[in-house]
Parts: sequence; structure tokens; C-alpha cells
Amino acid sequence: MSKETNRRDFIGYSFAAVAAVGGAASLVGMKQAWDPLPSVLAGGFTTVDLASVKAGEPETFVWRGKPIFVLKKTADMEQSPRDLHVGADRFIIAVGLCTHLGCIPAWAKDKWKCACHGGEYNTSAKQTFGPPPRPLDLPPFSLKGTVITLGEQGPEHQAIAAAMKA
Repeated sequence: MSKETNRRDFIGYSFAAVAAVGGAASLVGMKQAWDPLPSVLAGGFTTVDLASVKAGEPETFVWRGKPIFVLKKTADMEQSPRDLHVGADRFIIAVGLCTHLGCIPAWAKDKWKCACHGGEYNTSAKQTFGPPPRPLDLPPFSLKGTVITLGEQGPEHQAIAAAMKA
């Protein structure tokens, strides 16, 4: 030690250095804990090829742990401002959770029926019977060709959302 630095100063500087390193390590650990897990980031976007969906038979996909109903409408199913037009085909895309209590409705020939409280939704995802307060929710999506990407908002989603509010 030099004559200008006594033992007490050295211990103070050593403590400050250890505290700084410990504080930096704590901040790195907190940032890692706050960052979303890789599995959550991977689940943020899901792609669905609409060309594989058969007319009149809804398919269920999973996006962020929620069921997503995709129905390719037949010619005899009602027109709706909520329809997604892809070429000559019409599709309904909806979050498959009942807007009453969050149950998962089941497809029953020409409607989704919630077994919990008897709520019903038609082929345009509008509530037609029972306690649900609103239609099935619209997930954010974008469209490129016949492929939709769930989790990002495209112009098609914004147009359908605006038509639902009108």
C-alpha cells in the first residue's frame, strides 16, 4: 500500500467494487427474469394456410394457448361484414372462447354451441341465443395470399374490425 492510502480506504474501495459487480449481476438477472421465455415469443405468431380448410367444416388452431376457429363458408351460409374474402372464398376467423364465461363452444352442424350455459353463435360468429354478450372475438391477423398470420394486424383485420364496430 502507498503512504497516501491507508487500510480503511482500501477496504472501502474493495467494498464499493464488490457492491458494483453484485449490483450489475443483479440487474442482468432481473432483465433475464423480465424477458419473455423463448416459448412465449415463438407462440406469438401462428401461420394458417386457408387453402387446406374444407368448406362447411371449421378447423381449430391454437394461437397463444387459445383456440382459433377458421370456417370456410359454403354458398348457402349467410353473408356477413365479418367475412374474410380470399379469392372467391369466404372465411370466418374467431377466437374460440365463449364471450360469456370463456368456455370453448363446439360445432354443431351449422352453429357453435357452448355447452356450459347454452350460448349459440351462427356461422358468422354472432351470438344468436343464450347469455353471451357479444360475438366471438376477432384475433389480430394479416393475410398474404392464402396464408394468415395470427398475432399481427393487417389491413384485412382492420377492415373487419371496423365493420364489426359499425
